Amino acid sequence: MKYYIHSFTNRTVLILTLLGLSTLLYAGADTTGNSVNWILLITSLFGGLGMFLYGMEMMSDGMKVTAGNKMRTILEKLTSNRFLAVGVGAFVTMVIQSSSATTVMLVSFVNSGLLSFAQGLGVILGSNIGSTVTAQIVAFKITDYALVLIAIGAIMSLFSKKDTAKNIGFVILGFGLLFYGMKVMSDTMKPLRSNPTFNSILVSFENPFMGILAGAVFTALVQSSSATTGIVITLASGGSITLEAGIPLIFGANIGTCVTALLAGLNASREAKRVAIAHVTFNVIGVAVFCFWIPTFADIVAQTSDNVPRQIANAHTIFNIIATVIFIPFTTIIADLIIRFFPDKEEVRNIEKAAVLNLDESVLSYPAAAISNTQAEIRGVVGLMERVIGSLVNPFISDELSGDVEDPDQDFQKGLYVRLDKIGQLNQSILDYLVKISNEELNENQSREIFTLVSVVNYLESIRSAVEMRYSNLMDKKETLEGEFSEDGQNDLAAYHLKMIKQLSRIGKFFKKYNPKKAEKIVAKGEKYKGLEEKYRLAHINRASAGKTGSSVADHLHLELMDLLKEISVFIDLIASSLLQLQTIDKELTSN
Repeated sequence: MKYYIHSFTNRTVLILTLLGLSTLLYAGADTTGNSVNWILLITSLFGGLGMFLYGMEMMSDGMKVTAGNKMRTILEKLTSNRFLAVGVGAFVTMVIQSSSATTVMLVSFVNSGLLSFAQGLGVILGSNIGSTVTAQIVAFKITDYALVLIAIGAIMSLFSKKDTAKNIGFVILGFGLLFYGMKVMSDTMKPLRSNPTFNSILVSFENPFMGILAGAVFTALVQSSSATTGIVITLASGGSITLEAGIPLIFGANIGTCVTALLAGLNASREAKRVAIAHVTFNVIGVAVFCFWIPTFADIVAQTSDNVPRQIANAHTIFNIIATVIFIPFTTIIADLIIRFFPDKEEVRNIEKAAVLNLDESVLSYPAAAISNTQAEIRGVVGLMERVIGSLVNPFISDELSGDVEDPDQDFQKGLYVRLDKIGQLNQSILDYLVKISNEELNENQSREIFTLVSVVNYLESIRSAVEMRYSNLMDKKETLEGEFSEDGQNDLAAYHLKMIKQLSRIGKFFKKYNPKKAEKIVAKGEKYKGLEEKYRLAHINRASAGKTGSSVADHLHLELMDLLKEISVFIDLIASSLLQLQTIDKELTSN
């Protein structure tokens, strides 16, 4: 948290310094005379563009940090209905001011199992609508107040003591930089209106294919359709571009923004890749349908306002709304087609290899998505742990199990230790990933959540260590055991063992759907099982006293097995207690 405040404060000071230098250069450019100082003009133009793009990024970052995990909670809980999913996608994108960020988080949530592919389709369509809000805001002529916004945002971000106020200050500062960059670019390009080369370039964008290509390439480079649309509106506000040239550029922006989702889906699961492909499919088909009647569309949009910048913003909004309305009834058909062309692949399980499935470092700048990735990876570790713990007692109460639980041709004990080794490797990978997330810009709730997840991983590692250190010795004693456990002793071990398996299963279900009730149930069951363990231990001592247990070696082995299961139970209870902290965070996110 201190790192985050420190980095943002340094960033603010740096921005204000660069702003002063850019303003001096901008003031030195001759934008009124007949001659043009090309060096100062180009410097001012790129300085304005830099402030615009950086202001857009700062505004989005401030929104993301302020919103925190609320966006994840909303996406997870309110996307069961396709129409509701569209509304959620639009709202989330409107809040964080980035359809790319929404799509990246969506790919991550699908990859981690929080959302299904079908749920994600509605969110994609909604994110396209939500991204148009930025264009509508930019279309307002408030550039004269840009420096006021910069001053207010700088004061709040530099001197506010509360994190929330600082974040809002960064959002305001980002808005100010965005609008000041617009003013610099607009004023700098005024002398270019009479330049034949510059005008011919802008006029060429009235060709739909040229405009769409230019918009797509630029958006792919800056990875923000909102930035592209904002720059088009800036050109229009200076009289440099027409509505007919602006529409193809914003169409191209809708295609270029898909690049971010495609990059996020490269190393993701099959279903997450489908989300990225669906995003491309929706946007490309939508642009293909509209590009053949741009003149008619321009005539319709021109009726919505007398102001060209507002017309371009309206064209962006109307296009995405119409495309969404067209696609909503066909989301199921499109989903089926995508699944047909990209079916699930059957993967042969390799118990020798510890495969990291969810820790995608490309989404570290989106902490909510990265945290969800971590939870999904922890769920995989819990699944491995279930197989390890699930087979612990069987060799002591049954002679039927001779091979590995998944590969009968492999030795049972070797297979168990291979899984323990995999768990250890995955735990270390998760901890390393959590450290990397903690170096990002986090809010207080996200910092607490990372701390809790670190605790959970450490407790899982403690369970692994306990089994690894003690199990080999238990198996050696079993080899020297004459006779078997008593029937009652076997039943008690099997019953207590089953309780531990169910507890681990509940932990896995918690991480599957982020269900706080599962944590509460684990804690409640843990309290009950404490009494159950004491009951079984006392019953065994009574049987030993009565000479019904067979031998002293069997007695000691029975008690050591119960001790190991009890130790596992203690760590499971500690995991559940840590998860209840996540429940507290979840309630705070809902109430704030």
